[in-house]
Amino acid sequence: MSEKEVAVDSKPRVVITDVDHGAVAEEEAVAAAEGLELVRAACRTEAEVIAAAQGAAALIVQYAPITRAVVEALPTLKAVGRYGVGVDNVDVEAATQHGVAVCNVPDYGTEDVSDHAIALALSLARGTVGLDRALRAGNYSLEPVQPLHRVAGRTFGVVGLGLIGAATARKARGVGYRTIGFDPLHAPGTTTADGTEAVSFAELIERSDVVSLHVPLNAHSRHLIDAGVLAAMKPGAVLVNTCRGGVVDTEALVEALRSGAIRGAGLDVFEQEPLPQDSPLLALPNTVLTPHAAWYSEESQQELKARTAQNVADVVAGRRPRNIVNQEVFA
Repeated sequence: MSEKEVAVDSKPRVVITDVDHGAVAEEEAVAAAEGLELVRAACRTEAEVIAAAQGAAALIVQYAPITRAVVEALPTLKAVGRYGVGVDNVDVEAATQHGVAVCNVPDYGTEDVSDHAIALALSLARGTVGLDRALRAGNYSLEPVQPLHRVAGRTFGVVGLGLIGAATARKARGVGYRTIGFDPLHAPGTTTADGTEAVSFAELIERSDVVSLHVPLNAHSRHLIDAGVLAAMKPGAVLVNTCRGGVVDTEALVEALRSGAIRGAGLDVFEQEPLPQDSPLLALPNTVLTPHAAWYSEESQQELKARTAQNVADVVAGRRPRNIVNQEVFA
């Protein structure tokens, strides 16, 4: 029996390393239909993953680190399925070198995340969160959020014109914004199929009243929004981040918000999650903060869970999964 084979008299074992979605009914349904043994763990470290996943054919992971050390310690591993779009907690290079398929679900939350990005942008544009805080404290005035400007005619800049970015631009136009976008796949001066004007990154930062981030986290995008970029934004502009916390330099953002270099920020993701209770972001009145919730709706959660489990089940069965990051494993 080879390293990648599982004994024929036992069900292939799939380990959920960590999940904060509550029940795993969708995953259990897929496992039952595919003849898999499903085991749920609660791993946070490399050592915990390695201990929980010995003999596993596949892993389903949310935040746990799937590093080179993990991959090399699990010789029976065939697949890693991540709940979500990004795979920045998975060492894809190591997985590929060891013939392990890395799967994600890149399109499950397109409507939900883009809805959330618009909600954060409008909350800042209309001052709804600030007014709510003031009213609860007994201040029945507009002063805490003045000046406000109407949305119509303002410029909404989308960084990253993939599925979620494109959907966000479409919805921004629907409430009256002019939209521009930056993406390496779209040359400045062109227009996307759904009507977003493509510009350079520098031009987007300079022109936008809202800068909304929709890029994966990688070596090129880490701290893409740094002190220099924040200084180049309009003084009255706001930043919205629903992609990955590491795309923004938190210290630089805090300083820009404190100094008034930008008007505000709507953040669903953070460099450290959960957001520490001593984070300076929590003390800033010009922030709207949500707990990595943009992906969530009942519909998106059900789809995410079922498709993540089905991806790894397909790999274990020798079938090409619907979504695979390292296509060369199935070449």
